[in-house]
Amino acid sequence: MSKNTHSFQAEVAQLLHLVTHSLYSNKEIFLRELISNASDACDKLRFEALDNAALYEDAPNLEVRVAFDKKARTLSITDNGIGLSQQEAIDHLGTIAKSGTREFMSRLSGDQKADAQLIGQFGVGFYSGFIVADRIVVESRRAGLPADQGVRWSSTGTGDFEVETITRDKRGTSVILHLREDADEFLNGWKLKQVISKYSDHISLPILMEKEEWKEGEDDKGGEMVATGEWEPVNKASALWTRAKKDVTEEQYVEFYKSISHDYEAPLAWSHNRVEGSTEYTQLLYIPAKAPMDLWNRDHKGGLKLYVKRVFIMDEAEALLPSYLRFVKGVIDSADLPLNVSRELLQESRDVKAIREGSTKRVLSMLEDLAKKAVAAAAPAAESPAADGVTDVVDKKEGEQADADAAKASEDAGKYAKFYAEFGSVLKEGLGEDFANRDRIAKLLRFASTTSDAATVSLADYKARMKDGQEAIYYITADTLAAAKNSPQLEVFKKKGIEVLLMTDRVDEWALSYLTEFDGTPLQSVAKGAVDLGKLQDETEKKAAEEAAEAFKPVLEKLKASLKDKAEDVRVTTRLVDSPACLVVQEHGMSTQLARMLKQAGQKAPEVKPVLEVNAEHPLVKKLERDEAHFDDLANILFDQALLAEGGLPEDPAAYVRRVNALLV
Repeated sequence: MSKNTHSFQAEVAQLLHLVTHSLYSNKEIFLRELISNASDACDKLRFEALDNAALYEDAPNLEVRVAFDKKARTLSITDNGIGLSQQEAIDHLGTIAKSGTREFMSRLSGDQKADAQLIGQFGVGFYSGFIVADRIVVESRRAGLPADQGVRWSSTGTGDFEVETITRDKRGTSVILHLREDADEFLNGWKLKQVISKYSDHISLPILMEKEEWKEGEDDKGGEMVATGEWEPVNKASALWTRAKKDVTEEQYVEFYKSISHDYEAPLAWSHNRVEGSTEYTQLLYIPAKAPMDLWNRDHKGGLKLYVKRVFIMDEAEALLPSYLRFVKGVIDSADLPLNVSRELLQESRDVKAIREGSTKRVLSMLEDLAKKAVAAAAPAAESPAADGVTDVVDKKEGEQADADAAKASEDAGKYAKFYAEFGSVLKEGLGEDFANRDRIAKLLRFASTTSDAATVSLADYKARMKDGQEAIYYITADTLAAAKNSPQLEVFKKKGIEVLLMTDRVDEWALSYLTEFDGTPLQSVAKGAVDLGKLQDETEKKAAEEAAEAFKPVLEKLKASLKDKAEDVRVTTRLVDSPACLVVQEHGMSTQLARMLKQAGQKAPEVKPVLEVNAEHPLVKKLERDEAHFDDLANILFDQALLAEGGLPEDPAAYVRRVNALLV
């Protein structure tokens, strides 16, 4: 039979170089990856066989077998799942993940821990076999193909791989690892069983290994363990989510998450529940600690694994959770859905709607619990009262337990901040997508403010700190935190000590358009409409502002004429203290920032003509009254500087520079 040699995709060659130089800090993880792939292959066969039972051929019982040969120094992982055709072997084993390869390789940093996480996220765990093997052979036949259309794929993990046609009676795949000299530990049955128990105990099909027994050597000279030829399961072979919670350890929950998410970091939280009622299903949902690299990619697929009566149906069932929770990982096992359910049917099913609503509420409850723990940890600890001035001697064990409890509380406290840093922007999408849960989502949001650069301020926190007479929650949106903090629109608020929320995520302005009030208090952008501080502005200030506006009226009319193509209106403002001018939009108008973002994203955006507000007391503005010769130049400079201050660019930067230079000389 002829062999064909193929070159690896360039990114795979680079990846293999990293893997073979001990990219994974924990060698034994390769076995978890290969067993997980074998289990997936069996799940795919089970699903395809729903419409074509002949694919089972003469072997309806699905399983994974792990075997080793000390003399040949090989370790084999064999499944009787869907298998590979020759073209599939070339496509799947010579290319990373089908998509996202360029982004994947651009993220590689040389940091072993970070790169290992990336490998998992991009679904390239097969290549982890090269951690322990200097040669890998894959023999496979796709279910439904004749025996003479099997395929053998082999590679030493360098620049190319070989493919040839073979005869293989049994469907499925065998991955045969030719182990390196430093991988002898994986030629030991006890070690392999230990690793399988640790990482793959949750796999729902049996993982089989040959039984071994001790055989004495000749003349009582030592002995060895030898295979008996009888196969036995070495895992519990029951889907983890089907077990009672009391029978699953924390470590097992974490390892199950890692296996379904290909993440190398433990999740922040999880929830395991059996839901009964008109719709019956089991849910096991996880909040990851780290966002996937393609979370914002339009082609990113999110969603949960869907099972029906323990039969795998599909990965990434997007209909089971709303888009703003696309970061959640886990499993839904329904007792009511039909086995032949399709993605189209999922969109229309009443049962799916009930599962979606129940799972959404469960995820929000997990987030609320994390947020409560963060608040509790931040509260000052109550001091223990001393009895009659005598200091109690604390038992050593109690002290150690107190330290452990404090460490756990500290860890829990940081979890919500960690979650929010990774997924806060996505969560905000829920304000516009999930009307039923909008209030719950609003309570989970966190922002920076003029009192805190970190995104730790909740709307409830803000409201609790509002000044007497303050009638609105004030916020500002900007491209960066620095732009928000230094915006001219904040000057009067800083002067009066009024806190303003600083919002710098791209999604903020869109999301806030769906949240007009919180707990009965309206939200007000400081960059929209005329500033109205209500009871916080005394009558003297209001009267002075009105008189200034009246006295400045002739200059305002000239400014409106000079800037008619740029500004919708020009008016005197009370929001400025130190700056000469700023730009705002009308109360319900689109901000210039949002319009810029839409254009950058290639979307249509209406032309936004902002309102120019001027500080009548500023020397530069007063100069307008005295310098007729340079009035137009000064007017345009005022406008362009206000635009620059909010992160925009003048329409004609060269003209702006000329005007400034002319005035300077």
